[in-house]
Amino acid sequence: MKQKNLFIAVAALLVLAFAGGSYFYKQQQAEAAAQLAKQNMASLVRADAPSFGNPDAPVHIVEFFDPACGTCREFYPLVKALMATHPGKIKLSMRYAPFHPGSEPVVKALEAARQQGKFEPALEALFAAQNAWVINHTSHVELIGPVLEPLGLDMARLQNDTNSPAIAAMIARDLLDAKTMNVTMTPEYFVNGKPLPSFGFEQLRTLVNEALVNAK
Repeated sequence: MKQKNLFIAVAALLVLAFAGGSYFYKQQQAEAAAQLAKQNMASLVRADAPSFGNPDAPVHIVEFFDPACGTCREFYPLVKALMATHPGKIKLSMRYAPFHPGSEPVVKALEAARQQGKFEPALEALFAAQNAWVINHTSHVELIGPVLEPLGLDMARLQNDTNSPAIAAMIARDLLDAKTMNVTMTPEYFVNGKPLPSFGFEQLRTLVNEALVNAK
């Protein structure tokens, strides 16, 4: 009986030690990520990035995203709802991170749609029809035409702009910035320069609420 109790006590101590070590490791990771973001603000905030909301808002969310990312699609309405809850208080900047196979040509088309003032409807249309052009986690740019055509875009101009060296350079820069910020998956969020301590919408909401309080 004593041996059994001793075994239970040792096992409990090991579990506690592991939990404590895991928590400490995660804290270290979060602090390192925050320091990295602080040192590389120029790579995080780009004036020409597509954005929503008040440009002078006290809270600035930067999101690295891929239109082929299912989680990006799921989080998008949640983030927009969060912005609507605090009108004029939150700005959202979108940074391109086409990590999925075949995504870069789709991102080029999205940026080309922005050149015609249609970024938001194009993004929302691509998210809504994601299952039609993302097959087995691979993007198929040849399937997005029917998704974008109803938006009133000049499709000939869109095709031409998609091949623009300026758009290619912008995406290359965003990917380099993502690498600098140690962004390896999408979506990845930063709030006033701070990365999420761990991934999740509640973590994002908490960081936004903290930033709103600090801005008062």
